[in-house]
Amino acid sequence: MVVGDVTTAVDVLVLGAGPGGYVAAIRAAQCGHHVTLIDPGAAGGTCLNRGCIPLKALLSASERYSQSQASELAPFGIHVETTTFDWSTMQGWKEGVVARLSNGVRQLLTGNRVEMVTGTGWFINEREVRVEGVHGSHRFKFDHCIIATGAMPATVAGLEYDGREILSPEQALALPQLPERLAISGDDYIALELATVFARLGTHVTLYTPGEQLLASAEPALLRLLQAGQRKQGIQVKSRVDPTTITERPLVLSAGVAPRVQDLHLEAAGVRLNDHGGIAVDSMLKTSTERIYAVGDCTGASPLASVAMKQGKVAAEVLSGQRVQFAPLVIPRVVHTQPEFASVGYTLEEAMQAGYKVKSARFPLAANGRALTLNTDNGAAFVIASADDEVLLGATLVGTRAGDLIGQVALALEMGATLTDLSEILYAHPSLSETLLESAEGALGHAIHMLNKNA
Repeated sequence: MVVGDVTTAVDVLVLGAGPGGYVAAIRAAQCGHHVTLIDPGAAGGTCLNRGCIPLKALLSASERYSQSQASELAPFGIHVETTTFDWSTMQGWKEGVVARLSNGVRQLLTGNRVEMVTGTGWFINEREVRVEGVHGSHRFKFDHCIIATGAMPATVAGLEYDGREILSPEQALALPQLPERLAISGDDYIALELATVFARLGTHVTLYTPGEQLLASAEPALLRLLQAGQRKQGIQVKSRVDPTTITERPLVLSAGVAPRVQDLHLEAAGVRLNDHGGIAVDSMLKTSTERIYAVGDCTGASPLASVAMKQGKVAAEVLSGQRVQFAPLVIPRVVHTQPEFASVGYTLEEAMQAGYKVKSARFPLAANGRALTLNTDNGAAFVIASADDEVLLGATLVGTRAGDLIGQVALALEMGATLTDLSEILYAHPSLSETLLESAEGALGHAIHMLNKNA
């Protein structure tokens, strides 16, 4: 008998164990299905093992080091001779964080009775998948399938990742030695966060942006605060530079991601692609083929783990017969730079282009008691609301822990909150969240801790 001739029938087959895939698998199991999860690598996918988590771990470690410098501690009356770090130890700590989280995901999968098969899968037809792995070839016939194969770093014509001179963001995070100089090409949050890590640790960083500005569609006035923080760290920014003209090495290319769909044989299953080169889905994450769903980066949607996780839950619940859909009003976006940059909903320009008459206000961190006690006054809270009914439309936060605070604004937007709703909440004092109170009151025209526009 030829290996692979025997077909295994499964209830729900999930291709990909990244944030979208493992969450979809667990939720489907919770809904009563027998679930098989296929992935050639470790549970958690790129985000946990090579991307988001490793990057955030190094951001945290480099932040600790930066804060321990004599110039940072002197204002508090704390004097240190010198502070050093060991890159290999820092890398080891990062890997420990990854291992702990990856082990946690495996335990969750086991605890929810999800069967995990190591291998690479592709479609034979609209109801069957072939999987090749270290233990040979397997054939699975499914009742439902969720595709969650994620994405891969996008390439730039004329440049090829080699792991030494031209690096992907993932490769940069795993460098065995810290470079003295580093060129980074990109204008997204990954490029900015990589620049922050290496600059904090003493690397001379030059950030080349292909366009005019960083973070396309970001609130310009608030973006300037982020740029001031970059200059303070010594990051040199050069705009409108074609990556192929950059001669500095090593060079990190952060050109976005491309859906990982090329080896799935989607045509055999009748699954169609969209204009972004990802798998076309509707609001319930259904593809063009009945019983096959797709979630996360492979759909060409916003390449965020938060989006993939939510879509994974929705797909699992839809195939279980629940009436749900993926329809968030807003998607929070966070950049863990120094200062942090976070936004949700409309920018001022976007709101006006959408036809809204708006009212807005900006409250500086320099007037917030908690920010001053932390000695971090570079930042602001900026809120935008409809002038007609004062319903909140969006916000941008810049400053310490902006990424944590933005969740409060996302909740307000999803609940249809007004400026008055924000201003009526009793906030802890002193706290960074009071910047939301002050900016809301500023938009209403009765701010206490800053002068109102008509004052």
